[in-house]
Amino acid sequence: MAYDADFGEWVREHFEGLGPLEIKRMFGGAGVYASGVMFALLDAGVVWLKADQALAPALREAGSRQFTYPTKDGRSMSMGYWTLPDSVLDDPDEALAWARRSLEVALRTAASRRTRA
Repeated sequence: MAYDADFGEWVREHFEGLGPLEIKRMFGGAGVYASGVMFALLDAGVVWLKADQALAPALREAGSRQFTYPTKDGRSMSMGYWTLPDSVLDDPDEALAWARRSLEVALRTAASRRTRA
């Protein structure tokens, strides 16, 4: 993963409608936080949005791809993060709409963890 501070500023500008964002470096990339939860990852100029079983199909339909990585044994593993659709990169309102949906997923996930604990 690679994080670029200028790209972080692009994300802040496009997602400013979510309120204050915190971007924390991690594993060479960065996590994007709002309302106390991480809802996106940044890596080499790509925004990866947290998705669940309800949001993932909509992202797939919009042309997003799922975050995958190779394991040591040659298999491919996937995570619940999907790219911000390319079609919205120049449309801050649409980018914000996807980010809001992803933030809702992160908030629901966090709430369900608190209830189980």
